[in-house]
Amino acid sequence: MEFLPFLVFNVLYMSYVLAHPGTVLLDPLPAMTRLLDRFTSYRIMSKLHKSLRDWRICSPPYLAIHSPGDMASVQTAMEEQGLSFPLICKTRVAHGSLSHEMCLIFSAGGLPDVRPPCVLQSFVSHGAVLHKVFVVGDRHFCVERPSLKNFPSGPCDRKTIFFNSHEVSKPESSSHLTALDEQTPCLPPPSSEAMAALVQELRVQLGMALFGVDVIIDIRTHTLTAIDINIFPGYEGVPQFFPSLLDHIKKVLDQRSGASGFQQNT
Repeated sequence: MEFLPFLVFNVLYMSYVLAHPGTVLLDPLPAMTRLLDRFTSYRIMSKLHKSLRDWRICSPPYLAIHSPGDMASVQTAMEEQGLSFPLICKTRVAHGSLSHEMCLIFSAGGLPDVRPPCVLQSFVSHGAVLHKVFVVGDRHFCVERPSLKNFPSGPCDRKTIFFNSHEVSKPESSSHLTALDEQTPCLPPPSSEAMAALVQELRVQLGMALFGVDVIIDIRTHTLTAIDINIFPGYEGVPQFFPSLLDHIKKVLDQRSGASGFQQNT
């Protein structure tokens, strides 16, 4: 349902742009609309392991569940797609308050807690550290946030854990879900070169310049793992965000002005 207000806005906005061709868009509206749908953004992330294989960047296996009718064959589909417990369940809509409501499912017994349409994604233990990458034009910034603690791989009889990702991963968050054992080793920070390669690839794939991507590091393989893409995130904790945004806007306007001048001269 959260799609509907945006779809109405989309129609009105595109009508305005058509009536005012001089309007400058920082990002194409169709590209932004794609990021509202996790079915679409997860398809994009699933291809990263091929395009960025030299950097050992990937995304966890996922399964899109379109309707309650899909639940009858979900376990078979999970096996085919290579999913394993625990699973993170996220809403299909990737924007708005409900998009932050998630759950952690530990066995087939927890699958009745799934509420389609949604995405199931294999949970990857990552030392309770989330790296939020914020992209502003040609620049990007990496901000460390708390995240879910490690859980053993494989099914267990634990009950489904429901949580709000904002409450877990905000800078000031303090949750029992993020508490690690003292013996848990610290993971090395992600390679700045790998992060730059990831951002560049996503800019090409998305056709956007203002977005965020959530990245974790697999505690077993140390593989850089993209787990979500965000449309124009809050940029909280990003140093020099507004100067960077203004610089990007200036570049867009300069390119627009240069293109207009070239057309007039020809």
